[in-house]
Amino acid sequence: MTLPERWTEIAGLRAIEAGDRAAAKAVVVLLHGFQMRPDDLAPFAHSLGVPAWFLFPEGPLEAQPEGRAWWHIDPVARDASMAQGPRDFAPLHPPELPTARARIDAFLGAIEVETPGLPLVVGGFSQGGMVVLDTLLRSERQVAAIALLSTSRIAFDEQQPRLAAGRVRGLRCLVSHGEADPDLGFFAGRALADALAEAGAEVDWVPFDGGHELPLVVWRALRRLLLSVAEEPRATS
Repeated sequence: MTLPERWTEIAGLRAIEAGDRAAAKAVVVLLHGFQMRPDDLAPFAHSLGVPAWFLFPEGPLEAQPEGRAWWHIDPVARDASMAQGPRDFAPLHPPELPTARARIDAFLGAIEVETPGLPLVVGGFSQGGMVVLDTLLRSERQVAAIALLSTSRIAFDEQQPRLAAGRVRGLRCLVSHGEADPDLGFFAGRALADALAEAGAEVDWVPFDGGHELPLVVWRALRRLLLSVAEEPRATS
């Protein structure tokens, strides 16, 4: 299914939008990972077959040597860290994370104004997933579900009390991770899923035999989640 697609700007962030907003039954916002671009995720809008308005915002920073980022990661330091084995970002506090969080929260606020009454699903791959969860935990914004794909916790000492306070209780959460992920360790994905489940979220944990990627099993899980949101009866005034 080929949907209308174009670049737009919302709350100061460039984004690819795909789908018919007037006919949409849900809004889906997906954030790319480090050294990626919105174009890497935009094909999902066309292949999933979900009656939704899709938005793929672009990270505001240039990543080296290519792509975009939500916060800077030194590529040399990254390679050195990965040489020691897969990582978990749970103890890290990137200096640019608060800015990324504010940018995405403003983006989501603008979307809600444009689409009143439509359920909102937010998600992200890798670095994008970290921004999504951190933004949600520090905001009162209500979403229908989240999708955290090959990602990890971040600044977890600050996230823990928000989880304990019930911020995600009852929230549908898709969490996927490759067992052979050479970048963000499988153990990091498992710890993320466990933390959300312990906080009362309805977690769909999708491990897969692969690396730092989005294979067919994740595509299917994401489609199930989005269809469940789009097809859910909504109260009418």
